[in-house]
Amino acid sequence: MTAKKTIYIIRHGETAYNKKGIIQGSGIDSDLNEVGRKQAEQFFQAYYHLPFDNIYTSELKRTHQSVEPFIRAGKSMEIMPEFNEINWGIFEGLKSTPESFKRYTAMTDDWRAGLLDRCVDGGETPNQLQKRQAVGLQKVLDRPHEKQILICMHGRAMRSFMCLLTKTPLEQMDDFKHNNLCMYKLEYDGETFDIVEHNCIKHLWI
Repeated sequence: MTAKKTIYIIRHGETAYNKKGIIQGSGIDSDLNEVGRKQAEQFFQAYYHLPFDNIYTSELKRTHQSVEPFIRAGKSMEIMPEFNEINWGIFEGLKSTPESFKRYTAMTDDWRAGLLDRCVDGGETPNQLQKRQAVGLQKVLDRPHEKQILICMHGRAMRSFMCLLTKTPLEQMDDFKHNNLCMYKLEYDGETFDIVEHNCIKHLWI
């Protein structure tokens, strides 16, 4: 049995691309906007007292900036490429139009139908995303000294990761709702993950 853990998973704060409804994916390394920086500070103010043994982020700076208040306070951060957002291929950077939205929803409809080996041109499939996430998860679980951790990732990546943790079929990933700087809290007993908080944003009401 692997050591017990408490895992907090957050989505990064708001970026200008989020505000405009433009897909970022793993290929656009955008910064948080003013709202996103405020969200990061609000999350820190609500949870700075927790003794995180480690903070994991993706390679993309919007996740680094979302946990920056913790790093300034002396917490350790580790970049884990396995937690990068899905690669959206030719969709990345597309302006939100009726046509681009139609193409996007057609792909996500395929995924909901269980066609998880499909992707947009130049992109990544959900199965490929979750396969690399499983590698990252195992690295985290193989560190028994880390009892309480924080992971900052991305919207689609979070949905896939929650399916991985809870053994939910990947075609149901859209059931895991998310907002910018939302939080999922899970307890791990060494064998299974139990969700304690879903898409929590109460810290943003401060």
